[in-house]
Amino acid sequence: MIGIVVSTFNKPITDGLLDGCIKSLKENGYKSNQINIISVPGAFELPAEVKKLKKTNDYICIIALGCVIKGETDHYHYISQAVTNGIMSVTLEEAETNPHIIFGVLTCQNKELAYARSGDNHLNKGYEAGLAAIDQIGS
Repeated sequence: MIGIVVSTFNKPITDGLLDGCIKSLKENGYKSNQINIISVPGAFELPAEVKKLKKTNDYICIIALGCVIKGETDHYHYISQAVTNGIMSVTLEEAETNPHIIFGVLTCQNKELAYARSGDNHLNKGYEAGLAAIDQIGS
């Protein structure tokens, strides 16, 4: 089973990432019943949910998808760093055991860049996260 934890904040963008991720998994032989999608409110909640799924031992891979867009305050920096460090921390815990963890969180300077990386095109970072999962599962 592959777990996808996706933030619903910046939903049009994260929906695009999710669509791209599912597309790449299905193109590589995974069926809908082999993919479990869990939603969390924002990017900040991603690490805790990834850790929770990791503890179940039900997944060969967990993909974290989200988007943090820079605004007018320092909030962007704190959230981006917290999410990145949180996912890395979970990844390094007992790193020699499954599941593989894939970081698919956009940290963009503006909405235009976020939309460009989550659209229905070859630049979709969710699609790339799915391919990274396939690569990790195979190794």
